[in-house]
Amino acid sequence: MDRRIYLSMSGAKATMQRQDVLANNLANVSTNGFREELQSFRAVPVRGDGASTRAYALETTTGYNPEPGNVVPTGRNLDVAVKGNAWLSVQGLDGTEAYTRSGSLEVNAEGTLVTRSGLTVLGDGGPISVPPNAEVSVGSDGTVSARTPGSAPGPVGKLKLVTPQSPLKRSEDGLFRAPGGDLPADPAAQVQDGALENSNVSAVGTMVAMIAAARQFEAQMKSMQTAEKDEQHAQQLLSMN
Repeated sequence: MDRRIYLSMSGAKATMQRQDVLANNLANVSTNGFREELQSFRAVPVRGDGASTRAYALETTTGYNPEPGNVVPTGRNLDVAVKGNAWLSVQGLDGTEAYTRSGSLEVNAEGTLVTRSGLTVLGDGGPISVPPNAEVSVGSDGTVSARTPGSAPGPVGKLKLVTPQSPLKRSEDGLFRAPGGDLPADPAAQVQDGALENSNVSAVGTMVAMIAAARQFEAQMKSMQTAEKDEQHAQQLLSMN
């Protein structure tokens, strides 16, 4: 059998994997702070006798797009947009420290500052507790202040903002983590209160890429069908002889 069918199959498989990445990006086009996942193809020549005239296609994820998304003012006290390359520290469901750019915060029933998805927000000294019935605000340096009725506002903690020196790694839970362990707090990191950062995914660009991937998949399938027809014709010629 012509090895072209195996090469076309590897190309179709890589294209399907690319479609999965693009579909995930498109699904998160409205997710605050989402970072676009990047992917690329690489060619692996087929080793054997003769010249290397054919190559397998393999899809690889090259990381994420570090460009920030657009910052949209919301006017809400507990909405913060992290500036620059800084990240907000949270506690993942597995108990480890993780990082996110989604700054939509709230206070849960226990008085702990959490994200909109329920993850505990970490401060310089651990979770941040807020007094009952307090009005909470966040300063530009990440200081969290609470004001109870009849009293002046006072700090209750400070958001742990980190600035990684090397790219973070996206985990299966959608959060980012540092390969070398927990990162130290960056005292120079800043946030913009009353605003949220949008996803950096381009909906139009992703849709165009999905259409191109679909056409590429069709081309790979046609190549497989052509290889099958050539095999059938070769068998007919041999049977005639």
